[in-house]
Amino acid sequence: MLDLRLIRSDPQGVLARLQRRDPTLDLAPLLARDEERRALSQKADDLRRRQNEASERIAALGRDGQHAEKEQLLAAMRELAAERKGVEQRLQEVERELEALLLALPNVPHDSVPDGTKEEKVILRTFGEPPKFPFPPRHHVALAHDLGLLDLERAAKVTGARFPMYVGDGARLEFALLQWMLELHVREHGYTPVLPPILANRASFVTSGQFPKFASEVYACPEDELFLNPTAEALLVNLHRDEILSESDLPRRYVAYTPCFRREAGSYGEEQRGLIRVHQFNKVELFQYTTPDASYAALDEIVRQAEVVLQRLGLHYRVALLPAGDLAQQAAKTVDIEVWLPAQGRYYEVSSCSNCEDYQARRGNIRYRPTDGGKPRFVHTLNGSALATSRLFAALLEQNQRSDGTVALPPLLVNLLGRATLG
Repeated sequence: MLDLRLIRSDPQGVLARLQRRDPTLDLAPLLARDEERRALSQKADDLRRRQNEASERIAALGRDGQHAEKEQLLAAMRELAAERKGVEQRLQEVERELEALLLALPNVPHDSVPDGTKEEKVILRTFGEPPKFPFPPRHHVALAHDLGLLDLERAAKVTGARFPMYVGDGARLEFALLQWMLELHVREHGYTPVLPPILANRASFVTSGQFPKFASEVYACPEDELFLNPTAEALLVNLHRDEILSESDLPRRYVAYTPCFRREAGSYGEEQRGLIRVHQFNKVELFQYTTPDASYAALDEIVRQAEVVLQRLGLHYRVALLPAGDLAQQAAKTVDIEVWLPAQGRYYEVSSCSNCEDYQARRGNIRYRPTDGGKPRFVHTLNGSALATSRLFAALLEQNQRSDGTVALPPLLVNLLGRATLG
């Protein structure tokens, strides 16, 4: 959520920055509601003051026996009460409308974020080279089927399309990756491990930024007013909701494993095949709470920590800075890590690392008390996948395939699985 005082003090400046994301954004309805809210609030205060003055006068008249004037004041009091009730009812309506308009606004892009849409992302660096094969590289679905690693047909029978099921060495590989990544971030990067619930309430999703805009993309349990986790970011950002932390306790670093559930409406073509864009996948998520002056150094740190995973697995990837038009609702700046899939001849995002600045903290009222005193301030929140395993699994198969249909495992996985090849 954006700071309403900032919008009020510099509406044109805020609008210009927001329109870098979406040229159609308009602050006029929000500013109109804010002006009406302030006018109604002032009127309600004035009516309340007049009621109190009349009440004091009526009490004095009662003692002096001036009954005629008292009756006139009582009638006026009833009119004031009725008018005040109507004003306060409208004030509540306007406050709800204003909050809805504020919740619908995306975060303001950081100045370092380039203009443009999805196709105009900036490639910051690459690691390694795309593997070259003396044969047409096979798709991970074909490899996994022949090697007995995935059973997509039975998964569809059990649940439906685009819900994967890992079997045999595929299940072992998935668990090995998750356990290794979790331990890596705990032991080497200093994160506190969390195994959170995978259901969250509406307030949690409002804080994270999923609601209200993306409510239709989330799987819901309506009877309980609970929602399935689309990313552990939505859970971890709520660990300190409505709390005031000490500056000396920052940064707070958390790492969580969760299954993630997404409707993924609107995806099509090649993205619907195999593990590219599925409704359920596993992910290890990094999350940090920091002071504002430390948050962009923390973003660089999270990106490097996510890159370590791919580097140690020997996978070719690239790092991209997203333009303003491709930022998620809550993000002020996002850096994606994209892994190469040879059979598709393209890169796919396997990690998205974002600084949300104080956008989520304002929604969740998450603050810290400065060491040098003063009023509590909003923290900055950051998140990054490190990593999501579905596309990582696909990249491991496709980048390490052999002409005979087997897959050579990187040394790290040889140690974890106790074998050098799959197949």
